[in-house]
Amino acid sequence: MTTFICTACGTQYPPSDAPPANCPICQDQRQYIPASGQRWSTYDEVRRTHRAAFQRYEPHLLGLGVTPDFAIGQRALLVERAQGNILWDCVAPLTDATIDLLRALGGLRAIAISHPHYYTTMVEWAHAFDCDVWLHEDDARWVMRPDARVRTWSGETRSLGDGVTLIRCGGHFAGGQVLHWQDGAAGNGALLVGDVVQAVPDANFVSFMWSYPNLVPLPASAIDKIEQALAPYAFERLYGAWWNRSTVEDAKNVVTRSAARYREALTRVLL
Repeated sequence: MTTFICTACGTQYPPSDAPPANCPICQDQRQYIPASGQRWSTYDEVRRTHRAAFQRYEPHLLGLGVTPDFAIGQRALLVERAQGNILWDCVAPLTDATIDLLRALGGLRAIAISHPHYYTTMVEWAHAFDCDVWLHEDDARWVMRPDARVRTWSGETRSLGDGVTLIRCGGHFAGGQVLHWQDGAAGNGALLVGDVVQAVPDANFVSFMWSYPNLVPLPASAIDKIEQALAPYAFERLYGAWWNRSTVEDAKNVVTRSAARYREALTRVLL
């Protein structure tokens, strides 16, 4: 049987003889069903039509993506650690080149994904590298392809060891998580955020939304929660989810400044 993949969001579904009737990820208002309608590809087809792409951001941090873009178009990040490498976020096409490169770099000890829009083919990745995927339990209902390798955690933080910590920020999704890498940015700390915190064209700011494609903002209380969750952690650099809108310097100050701007904008009266 075939594993079908939604071409709008990249979510992979369990093996079946026919595509699913619909994609719950796209039916949710944080994503969308394209005007052309719900369309499907297969895992094998996506692997045939896409090539691996890589970019070194800093020592021990490697961007992993594909070309041409597929679905939402995010890229993943590999955090290379002495105790075993960790993949942050995921892309749908797991190419032979990606498998070969990651195995040459020591494989994967764990996978962690920011939120359901990037779950994609996480089960394929987990099986290929014999490792677990870590998601926050508050987002468990969005797992469209359950598997024993998909694990959930509870609470506000979870250490993955070797200076790597998952932090539940919520906001975009209830279980939206970011990854704090203590040794990143030359020991000043780096934050890998997917789009739980959104890197934007103006590098002096970041942003926060409940729905990005449909432009639905978060309430101020959600921004307060994100700030509180990040307060204990030092981070000089922030990495978003796309090649062309990714790296933010002086990141903790940028997040603080951006949260204040966001709250002010929610209450501003335009004359």
